[in-house]
Amino acid sequence: MNLQTVEIKAFVPARELQRSLDFYRALGFEVRWSDGELAYLHHGDCSFLLQAFDAPGFAANYQMHLLVEDVGAWHAMVLASGVAERFGVDVGTPEDRPWAMRDFTLFDPSGVLWRIAQNLPRPAAD
Repeated sequence: MNLQTVEIKAFVPARELQRSLDFYRALGFEVRWSDGELAYLHHGDCSFLLQAFDAPGFAANYQMHLLVEDVGAWHAMVLASGVAERFGVDVGTPEDRPWAMRDFTLFDPSGVLWRIAQNLPRPAAD
């Protein structure tokens, strides 16, 4: 019996699918497939499904976490991409978190909260 897992993907809600696709493309995500209701987005070794789905309050309570190697470089790229101005979204400032990560927040056009983070060295145990 083979119980080996291969991948897990989230279905991220999109109030306006085309606007969200434009947003993610501006951040360097590649749209590998789309049928107008669902799209498969990919960046490096990471992927998710973007779904044309708008239920009151759902996107505002949805979070995604993207672990990267260099959060400073990602933050600079997000600012340089102009998505905050173009899509009217908020971009936070990188901060060290107590859970040994440095991250910043980014909202997509539907209100989905992304935490883009890198691991920090953990203090040595006593």
